Amino acid sequence: MPARGQHHSARTLRRPLTLTRTLAITTAAAAALAIPFLTATTASAAPAATSSTTTYYANNLDGWIHESLDIMAQKGIPGTYDGIYRNVMRESSGNPNAINNWDSNAAAGTPSKGLLQVIDPTFAAYHVAGTSFDPYDPIANITAACNYAAARYGSIDNVNGAY
Repeated sequence: MPARGQHHSARTLRRPLTLTRTLAITTAAAAALAIPFLTATTASAAPAATSSTTTYYANNLDGWIHESLDIMAQKGIPGTYDGIYRNVMRESSGNPNAINNWDSNAAAGTPSKGLLQVIDPTFAAYHVAGTSFDPYDPIANITAACNYAAARYGSIDNVNGAY
C-alpha cells in the first residue's frame, strides 16, 4: 500500500464518483487539509460552469472513508476521518464483510453488518441517496452509520462505544 499522500496504482482504484463544481470546492478544501486523493478535471466545449471533477478513491479503508466524507459533505452530514476510522476499527477492524452473529441483535434476527456494524432496519432508515442499498458496501455502510450517528449523537465523532 502506498504511503499516505501518494497516488495509488490504477488497479487499486475504486469506481469514480463524478460530481459537479461543488466537489471542486470540497476537493480544494480537502487538499488544504492534506487529504490524499487523485483528481482529474475534464473540460468540455460547454462553458466552464459545466466542467466536472472526477475523483478516484482507493479501494481500501482510507479510500472508503474519503469517499464517504465527500458524500457526507454534500448531504450536510457531520463527521471526520478520525471519528469514522476510530469507530470502524472498534466495530469491525476494517472488515467490510464483518457480521455479528452472537449479540442481542443477532438473537432477534437482525445481525449487525459491515464496517460500522449497522443492523438492517437502521441501515434502511438512514440510507443516504446515491449510495448502494447493500449494507456490506463500505461506502453505503459508513455513510448510513454516520447519518444515524449524526441524528442520534450529533456526529460519528461523538460515538465512543457501541451505538
